[in-house]
Amino acid sequence: METGSTNPIPPEVTEDLRRTIETAGITESADLVARILATGIGMGLDRTDRLDLKITTAALSEMRAAFRLFAPFSDVPKVTIFGSARTRPDDAAYRQASDVAAALAGHGWMVVTGAGPGIMQAAAEGAGPDHSLGVSIRLPFEQRPNAIVEANARNVAMKYFFTRKLMLVKESSGFVCVPGGFGTLDEMFELLTLQQTGKAEPTPVVLLDEPGGTFWKGLETFVHEHLETAGVISPHDFDRVVITDSVDEATAEIMGFWRNYDSMRWVGGRLVLRLKAAPTDAEIEELNERFPTLLADGRIERTEPLRVEREDDDKIDLPRLVLRLNQWRVGELHRLIRALNDLPSAPSETAIP
Repeated sequence: METGSTNPIPPEVTEDLRRTIETAGITESADLVARILATGIGMGLDRTDRLDLKITTAALSEMRAAFRLFAPFSDVPKVTIFGSARTRPDDAAYRQASDVAAALAGHGWMVVTGAGPGIMQAAAEGAGPDHSLGVSIRLPFEQRPNAIVEANARNVAMKYFFTRKLMLVKESSGFVCVPGGFGTLDEMFELLTLQQTGKAEPTPVVLLDEPGGTFWKGLETFVHEHLETAGVISPHDFDRVVITDSVDEATAEIMGFWRNYDSMRWVGGRLVLRLKAAPTDAEIEELNERFPTLLADGRIERTEPLRVEREDDDKIDLPRLVLRLNQWRVGELHRLIRALNDLPSAPSETAIP
């Protein structure tokens, strides 16, 4: 039972761990549970500092609580709404957050927030208690979750920002960012970084302003005039986001992203895009003409499920396209997904991810 430690675990301890898992009645994913326990033993053998052990213990406990909170809703699509805790109820941005949450909840989505005041409370109010989940942070201030998520006890409180951010991102199929401060910008840029580096799959990201607002347009100007000009991001990187002051447009972007696009998977150097409807030959030809710079080489092609997908029984009933992606063109990948959703062959109804 390898843990990566320089201090190997004695074989008799490994056997004791396996017996403990059997005695507890754990049969599903027992190998992974064994690795978790073995890592804890390994940290003890490493004489890990007590503070580091406390961080590890708290993080695992918080993740367990969060996984249990989200588990009953695993089949329900979720959108996370980020924004400032300082936004007041009479602010136009507050109303925008409430309205977009209500619109998405009306289509069967659940709304995930940081469970605090301001935009977080606005979103929870718009969605209502039955469609709200909260992941709060324990701070010297803003200590209690807002009354909406507390009403149905659908909140988990976190000590660490990194475990909280994991849960705010992991479960959601779309994101709406409403104007906010350092925390909101941090969450938005982390979303873009995770997608840029391939650590997260493509998802719709909407930057929703108040009617007539220029908050996000100012950011867009900075991105184009400074980040792109300096060469620290690729052209079209910011195409991944939709900037709008329209609740209807924000709702349409979140839901429409999943009209035809279903999922993706890397198989070696090939990117497989799984769709709900098979494109025609003419549509594939048009995609190749529109997105030549997206490709590292070759063409966008139709494919049957690849061998590893068949072995894993991984959505083998869906039609798919395969391509070799120029990984510096993540923004264009989002443009391709939107193009796939707009194909004449795509389903007319917006699908649930």
